[in-house]
Amino acid sequence: MASRPLPPGLPAKVASVPPNQTLYVTNLPSAKINKEDLRTALYMLFSSYGAVLDVVALKTMKMRGQAHIVFKDMQTATQAMRSLDGFEFLGRPMKISYAKSKSNIIAKLDGSFKPPAAATAAQVEITDLQQSIFNAPVPGAPAPAAKLPPKPSGADHVMTDAGTPENRGVKRPREEPEEEESDEDVAMEEESDDE
Repeated sequence: MASRPLPPGLPAKVASVPPNQTLYVTNLPSAKINKEDLRTALYMLFSSYGAVLDVVALKTMKMRGQAHIVFKDMQTATQAMRSLDGFEFLGRPMKISYAKSKSNIIAKLDGSFKPPAAATAAQVEITDLQQSIFNAPVPGAPAPAAKLPPKPSGADHVMTDAGTPENRGVKRPREEPEEEESDEDVAMEEESDDE
């Protein structure tokens, strides 16, 4: 199988990356804008081309000036890349290419997500309380009918003295325990260790 010649002007590294739902954006301003504002501005710009699932823009030294934009499908990612590559964003021309690997959010959606090796070593156990919160019904949705235990057979237990007028509203005296002789006031004998 013969390899295709590379289009002129593209480095071999960029041309060898296959199309992906995730775009890798570089040459972003990093000092002028905070991270949340940058993510919001990128989302607003890229969402005009299609559904954006996630925007990852970090301010670490290694990732400064870079972002990953995750689209719902590959066609909209390609359209956005072709239209916005070289677009001046906050005073700098963006450089856009396909990401080298699939985004974690896409891997989770299609069921092929594998946590990194470091995350598997520190696996956190999900408690029953957390599981019940995650499995709780959506607010506003009709609640499923709760299954109550069956009512016990027989009549209800009626309090006999509650209905009489002489017992109503009368405070009962406290039952105090009988006092026992205590040795609290008696001085303790000193023990000596000299024996």
